Amino acid sequence: MHCPFCQFADSRVVDSRTSDDGQSIRRRRQCPRCGRRFSTSETASLTVLKRSGVAEPFSRDKVIAGVRKACQGRPVTADQLARLAQQVEESVRTAGRAEVDAHDVGVAVLAPLRELDEVAYLRYASVYQAFDSLEDFEAAIALLRAEHQVSGTVSGTVSEAPAPAAEREQPAARG
Repeated sequence: MHCPFCQFADSRVVDSRTSDDGQSIRRRRQCPRCGRRFSTSETASLTVLKRSGVAEPFSRDKVIAGVRKACQGRPVTADQLARLAQQVEESVRTAGRAEVDAHDVGVAVLAPLRELDEVAYLRYASVYQAFDSLEDFEAAIALLRAEHQVSGTVSGTVSEAPAPAAEREQPAARG
């Protein structure tokens, strides 16, 4: 590590600490030539291999941008999207590979997005699980409903179809 002050080609590590998120290490260094101290931050690189064969660094911002499209018009906040992107990165990093396919990143989005918003999940899953027909959507919705029945919970995002207009309460006519 070059000293940023005198450009000497070596330095001595004085202190090392793991960051709060556990994804990087902050090192305090001292130059043996000029004696000045400086800090460095080290992270393990994670590379995403795209379908075109191009490799690029993993980007939480790209995950957020992709999920934001699926969440359009849904009650999802920017903070929730940021947490989702962090979960996806942690999930991909735990695979222990330095290079991961872009498709694997897309698949890693599915579980946390499903917990966040089921409608956005269905939108996103239709791309990453290659839905080809209405039956694919129906099967995914049936699975969600079955899981809700087993768990005894009802979500406001995917529920029973609304009652036909004739069965809904009609406001009283004013006369």
